[in-house]
Amino acid sequence: MVITHEFKYFKPKTVKETLILLSKYREKAKILAGGTDLVVNIKEDIETPKVIIDIKGIEELQKIKFEDNKLFISACVTFTDLIESDIIKNKYPLILEASSTVASIGIRNRATIIGNICSAVPSADSAPALLVYEAEVIAKNVGEERIIPISEWFIGPKKTALKEDEFVVGISISLPEKKHSGCYKKLGRYNGEDLAQAGVGILAFENLQYRVAFCAVGPVPKRSDRIENILNGKEITDTLINEVKEIIPEEISPITDIRSTKEYRTHMVKVMFERGLTKVVSKLL
Repeated sequence: MVITHEFKYFKPKTVKETLILLSKYREKAKILAGGTDLVVNIKEDIETPKVIIDIKGIEELQKIKFEDNKLFISACVTFTDLIESDIIKNKYPLILEASSTVASIGIRNRATIIGNICSAVPSADSAPALLVYEAEVIAKNVGEERIIPISEWFIGPKKTALKEDEFVVGISISLPEKKHSGCYKKLGRYNGEDLAQAGVGILAFENLQYRVAFCAVGPVPKRSDRIENILNGKEITDTLINEVKEIIPEEISPITDIRSTKEYRTHMVKVMFERGLTKVVSKLL
């Protein structure tokens, strides 16, 4: 399928140039980084932007940095970049694990983690990891920089807290001080390029604190304070796991669609939660 409508195309060389273009064209413009969602949507006439701003060539947006105990992932960093990064492998294994589940190798070579959260589909594989790591989204317009907690980022299916004259320059994640372990469990119909039917991300800390988040089982990816409050401060036992599994249906709101029924999603979230929690706890031993 070819692109059939016309648009203006810009390829700025700096963030400043990008911000000026966004200020001028605002709601008419779309940012192009990996393009794995945007190009498909344009071809299918789901989106018909008047202006495309291609940021792939901006060098300052292609970096993974770790300074002062904080990770910064720039806007054009692909999932393959994350998978191959020694920083991610050594310090943020949950991001590595989640990145490795995204679609296919070809898609991971182009798709960016920033694009993943900006698309804001309920099944975004990066979302549970970013939620439990308590990431911050860094957005800019011509006048200011805004830091948005990832917990406030997703406001609806395919809707975010980003303003029309802003774009995301990156995300920032502080490294947890205490020893921890992470796990992402994804339910798909087959190996390879498939959206999550359900996803569960878990972080466990040596001081018996836990963080749990879900994707693809509600209108937005979601962290569960209720589950965490039940788990926190306790050794993991079969009885405790079963207690949490009983309330999982109250913490998620899956739908029935072409990929799965809501009943199957609910059942499998319980299974994945148990497997994931058992795995992260065993890593800490």
